[in-house]
Amino acid sequence: MTYLRDALTERVGEFIQLRRDIHRHPELAFEEHRTSDLVAAKLQSWGYQVHRGLGGTGVVGTLKRGSSARKLGIRADMDALPIQEATGAEWASTLQGLMHACGHDGHTAMLLAAAKAIAQAPEFDGTLNLIFQPAEEGGGGAVRMMDDGLFEHHPCDAVFAMHNMPGMPVGHLVFRDGAAMASSDYVPIRIHGTGGHGAMPHRAADPLVAASSIVMALQTIVSRNVDPLHTAVVTVGALHAGQANNVIPALATLELSVRALDPQVRLLLEQRIKALVTAQAESFGVRAEVEWRQGYCVLVNSLEQTNFARQVALDLVGPERVTLNGPQLTGSEDFAFMLEKVPGSYLLIGNGDGDSAGACMVHNPAYDFNDDNIAPGSAYWIALVKAYLAV
Repeated sequence: MTYLRDALTERVGEFIQLRRDIHRHPELAFEEHRTSDLVAAKLQSWGYQVHRGLGGTGVVGTLKRGSSARKLGIRADMDALPIQEATGAEWASTLQGLMHACGHDGHTAMLLAAAKAIAQAPEFDGTLNLIFQPAEEGGGGAVRMMDDGLFEHHPCDAVFAMHNMPGMPVGHLVFRDGAAMASSDYVPIRIHGTGGHGAMPHRAADPLVAASSIVMALQTIVSRNVDPLHTAVVTVGALHAGQANNVIPALATLELSVRALDPQVRLLLEQRIKALVTAQAESFGVRAEVEWRQGYCVLVNSLEQTNFARQVALDLVGPERVTLNGPQLTGSEDFAFMLEKVPGSYLLIGNGDGDSAGACMVHNPAYDFNDDNIAPGSAYWIALVKAYLAV
């Protein structure tokens, strides 16, 4: 299938410019109005039936060919991040404090490039649903789309998604069946004490000392409560207390990020954190409130669909450009919720390695999606459609 990549490379300029246009105009979760308008207009012009409004700014483009009952879904995300860009690129963000720092502009461009090529070459039999999702970055856009009837309006037998990965060669495709990405929970903790004068600590109950002890004690949960063969992360990302050196505050707050690659480990972490924080607080004569905000679930790739996706990659680019069983990642992705509803697979495409610009990690002010991925990424989607909905 190298002819796919060669043909797309010749025509990819249109979608490099489209990607850079989206990059110049980043939009946060559920605010992707301009991007949604652009996506919908392109799909309509190529003959797709377009459904707008799912999840607020979500777009689904549907194309039916032949008589087969098979139904395939492919998803791309559209939202940006609240980060001040520092790439210095000609196509850098025009909006203060906002940028595409995770490559969703590129994911959208890759799928649109595939959409155009697929519409112009009627070589499949079945229904193709192209899902452009808002609010992947913590906003839960996948759930919002499903709550609005995504898979009732557009049923799929399988669903796939792709994300760029800095640190890997451009266009290199990486797969993993089973648990591939971690769950993610946000845990704010409030430690209530008794404020007082810094010169008379015996007349106060210091929540800051208790909070400091809790931070240290939390480090033992992964090392002493979780099976060493399992993966877990407990990160205290923020500790806030007090405003003056001679005042013992009445309140201290902690903010935790908690991740796991197994649902039972996720449950264990919740139980242990709540018990440990409560006991530690009581030992210092203060009171703790633990709020557990469940975020994204563990992303689990279906074996059958992942094997299918692997074979498409091997046929397209050859074994030297495919990792059949890549490492698990402790990052999180709300495509996991779609995979709870429909079997499918989430794969990675290398964004660049070594000293190349594409090697800069996502969520970094210097990050940029590598435009050299638009041709191989869209070629992969075209090959997947042709294989899954074969005539």
